[in-house]
Amino acid sequence: MSLDKSNIISEREIKSIHLWMSKMKRYKDLSLEEKISKCKRRLKLNYKVIGNGKHRIVYDLNNGYVLKVAITNWGVENNKTEFDMYTNCPRQLRNNLCPVKEHGEGWIIMNKVDTNTPVDSKYKKKLRQLKKEFIENGINPKDMWRENLALSEEMEIIVIDYGNFHKID
Repeated sequence: MSLDKSNIISEREIKSIHLWMSKMKRYKDLSLEEKISKCKRRLKLNYKVIGNGKHRIVYDLNNGYVLKVAITNWGVENNKTEFDMYTNCPRQLRNNLCPVKEHGEGWIIMNKVDTNTPVDSKYKKKLRQLKKEFIENGINPKDMWRENLALSEEMEIIVIDYGNFHKID
């Protein structure tokens, strides 16, 4: 998908994101809450915010997808990393990454996945095994915390935030 086109969000919404991206650096010294507030006011998107981290804000698109918009330069890099990681990782690991549908400068659209994950010993064992598989395939699975994970319908672990993963040199 081109950086400037989407089958999921409108051209107006993409323009709004581009405008935010052009202004984002002005707010680098603000608190996280202030950045999020500025971002939401600038974007004027008609979607519910369902979460945020230090570098991105997440909107529920109400159609089975989420939109992650960068609120910092690091957020821009997180979006690029998720696209690159999903596109280029080994197939067996891709099944454990939340699918990327589209991306552009400062934004990425991914499947919306329920984030309820258990904390039992079986789950913890699966998580350790999955981390090991990523490392064996040359990927450092940084930030593989419970809040960044979900379960598929088949009860397999899905990483929904892998913007801080990186290839091991």
